[in-house]
Amino acid sequence: MKLLVRHQTVYRYAASAGRVAMRLKLMPVNTPMQTVEDWQVSINGDPLTGFRSNSYGEMEAVWIRHDRLDDAVIVAEGLVETRETHGIVGHLSGRVPPAYYLRDTPLTRASEGIAAMARDLPDGGGPLNRLHALSAAVNDAVSYRAGVTSADTSAAQAFAIGAGVCQDHAQIFIAAARSLGVPARYVSGYLLAGDGDLLHETHGWAEAFLPDLGWIGFDPSNRVCVTDRYLRLASGLDADDAAPIRGSVTVAGDISIDADVRIAVAQDGVEERQLQRQQQQTRP
Repeated sequence: MKLLVRHQTVYRYAASAGRVAMRLKLMPVNTPMQTVEDWQVSINGDPLTGFRSNSYGEMEAVWIRHDRLDDAVIVAEGLVETRETHGIVGHLSGRVPPAYYLRDTPLTRASEGIAAMARDLPDGGGPLNRLHALSAAVNDAVSYRAGVTSADTSAAQAFAIGAGVCQDHAQIFIAAARSLGVPARYVSGYLLAGDGDLLHETHGWAEAFLPDLGWIGFDPSNRVCVTDRYLRLASGLDADDAAPIRGSVTVAGDISIDADVRIAVAQDGVEERQLQRQQQQTRP
């Protein structure tokens, strides 16, 4: 499947910013599940070319402005061919060993409730079946409900609430897997949902490592392993580490953020890109 994506994020500053620094993980890389055919990132219409490979084997760039800035329009767009591998991402390049992903962070530290859920999983069927059971258990324990958690909500807090969104599901899965001694990490990217071609945000899921298979993608929110409808951007110890955009700004006044993602199965690439740009330009 070929996915055409346009991801636009607009930062608006109530008072002009004096200095803006951003770390961007908006450049997907080739994996056994995807091949990047065409991809560009721009800020305020200027191409961003400073992407370098990080220790995870992924691409990131830093963008800094010291002069007056009223807004920053970040656009990542391109064409990626995805493949159905039944969730198996495999042994990816990178300088970080799998054991690194056993490390806890404040967002992914397992509570006693999360650890107990992991311990109570059925033992039969081997480690892969146990991870499938874990994904289902997370979905059963935490209902999908927007507005009850935030980007700062930890896995333990979301599990105690019993509700959350994809970030919470993924981080609970990660915390539980690590409590079982299975390396796990957070993945940010895009999902072609249903038959529609419209999303308003990025998606998050988890990857767990088994020595015989390598990394395997699990999306507890949808109770599936990742498919060719998923496009992988970046990974990290938690959602903050894998965030597509992170930054700091020196500014007096409020900052508003408007993020919009358009994703479609590629048919006529030129026509679809024009439609995606027009849709984002005409958003209220």
